[in-house]
Amino acid sequence: LDLFSLKDFPTYKPPEETGSTFEENAQLKALHAAQTLNANVIADDSGLVVPSLGGEPGIYSARYAGPEATDIENREKLIHKLKALSEDKRSGYYACCLVLATPQGIKKTASALCEGTLLCESKGSLGFGYDSLFMKHDYRKTFAEIDEETKHRISHRRKAFDKLIPSIYSLL
Repeated sequence: LDLFSLKDFPTYKPPEETGSTFEENAQLKALHAAQTLNANVIADDSGLVVPSLGGEPGIYSARYAGPEATDIENREKLIHKLKALSEDKRSGYYACCLVLATPQGIKKTASALCEGTLLCESKGSLGFGYDSLFMKHDYRKTFAEIDEETKHRISHRRKAFDKLIPSIYSLL
């Protein structure tokens, strides 16, 4: 099994994310890449969801503070909104949708969540995005304080990938 990332295809231009859900965006990206590259592809769409904020940042997680926003700017916007919520309303979850596609079409979709609480100040220096604000249930550390091996074992992406494995094997 040979694995590649989009870095191995520097001329490939992904489609615009026009879906209204993580699943729609992941399907769009997977099918476009599979057909353009004529390869079996796994595409991801993931983000942070805060139900008390109407699901924000949701599918806009990477561009929450604007199309060119940095992780810091996205976190600052979220912190500003979280401060207006009582502590019991600061729950949230990371959502991940993975899609396995071939040039002929979508073969499998797998979704998973990782639930936790959101902080109003950053803690930790590992990870990226909102990791320094996200404290997973049953842990006393943010994702930015948890070592990479543990985070990869308990994350939303890992849970979704575990659901996808049998379909990957069926293509071999």
